[in-house]
Amino acid sequence: MHVGLCRLRLSSRDFWALTPREFFAMAGSSGPRGEAMERARLEALMRAFPDGT
Repeated sequence: MHVGLCRLRLSSRDFWALTPREFFAMAGSSGPRGEAMERARLEALMRAFPDGT
């Protein structure tokens, strides 16, 4: 809501009329994503920061 009403300055009527897809596109969430983490990096992080399981 903060992004829609404050950053994008949408009226409450326009904000609530948006579909989730429209909102994410306006908020910049439909842009390119970074590369996926490789398994070796994930395993290294899991060793460095165990969660106790």
